[in-house]
Amino acid sequence: MRTPETLADDPIESHIADLTAVLHGPARIKDRMVDELRDGLLDAAQGLSAEPGRDAARQAVRQFGTVAELAPGFQHELTIAQARHTARTVMLIVPFPILCWYLVELSARTAGHRLPDPVRAVVAPLGGTAVLTALLAAVLLGVTGSLARRLPTPRRLPLVVAWTGTAAAVALALSALTLTVASVAAVNWPLSVAVCVATLAFHARVAASARACRQCARLPVTSP
Repeated sequence: MRTPETLADDPIESHIADLTAVLHGPARIKDRMVDELRDGLLDAAQGLSAEPGRDAARQAVRQFGTVAELAPGFQHELTIAQARHTARTVMLIVPFPILCWYLVELSARTAGHRLPDPVRAVVAPLGGTAVLTALLAAVLLGVTGSLARRLPTPRRLPLVVAWTGTAAAVALALSALTLTVASVAAVNWPLSVAVCVATLAFHARVAASARACRQCARLPVTSP
């Protein structure tokens, strides 16, 4: 582990640490970007001097640019990566409540019960929200993927992804409540517990990803 004293003696590591502190996004991609920058700085320092020292390292850092100059470009890539992660999470998870509703309805019919009308009234809008957010997430995933290589990414697109994730998280939370009520009404306690725990777990995952995407979307970036 590098100490503050070590960083102070190493201009490259100090520069890397300062840049890392201001970047936000998926950890794996962030680490890869930082490692590539470190390798580039070390190669530049070696090219400047046969025996690279602090002077060569400082010169390499100056050539690559300050944290303020580098961060927006790095953050742009991280923001797009976080938006794709959020869109993918929504697309894969949000349809889950539809399957749960099918199981709950099937359980109720098997037991000879009818779900309460207020519960049934909530199912339609929640199901519609699930379908719409999943479809929108699929579109956004495409826009930030292959299309992004040919067309510039709209500046507010990551924020749209973030709020789509937030809407999906709210729908999942409401689904957990109504699915629990429906399962209890169907006199199926094991199913009630299972769907509630699973839906709340998915809600937490989508909400965390949407929150991270919203944070990234609000940071200054420079499009490549």
